[in-house]
Amino acid sequence: MDEFTKLKDLNQGSKRVTVLAKVLNVGEAKDIQTRYGEQKKVTEAVLGDETGKVTMSLWNEQVNQVENGDSVIVENGYVSFVRGHMRLNVGKYGAIKKSETAVESVNESLDMSEKEYQTDEVDRRPRRSFNNNNRNFRSRF
Repeated sequence: MDEFTKLKDLNQGSKRVTVLAKVLNVGEAKDIQTRYGEQKKVTEAVLGDETGKVTMSLWNEQVNQVENGDSVIVENGYVSFVRGHMRLNVGKYGAIKKSETAVESVNESLDMSEKEYQTDEVDRRPRRSFNNNNRNFRSRF
């Protein structure tokens, strides 16, 4: 069995984490249009374990995979930030599934998504420029 990351231990650099938590609240799903023109369904769920709680973003088919009160395992999760607030995510290489191990106690006093992180604290990935002058970007076909 995987070693579980406790919610209180999540930070800006957390990636490839496996979390066992209880679903405390699932928000109402919304349909949004991405900047690429795609229609996607999104909602947020609050997950908790004995160390704290965190808000998780759920996309498309993930929206219907969890219900209030479920104990779930998030595999290959990662942390991102929405307007400075921490979010746990399941990427395309991750999964969220119901757990047979029940999470009984939840520490609701530590909310990892409540703190607002300053932009200099948040992971800054370099942005790529794909203009015609960029010699590093060549077609391989």
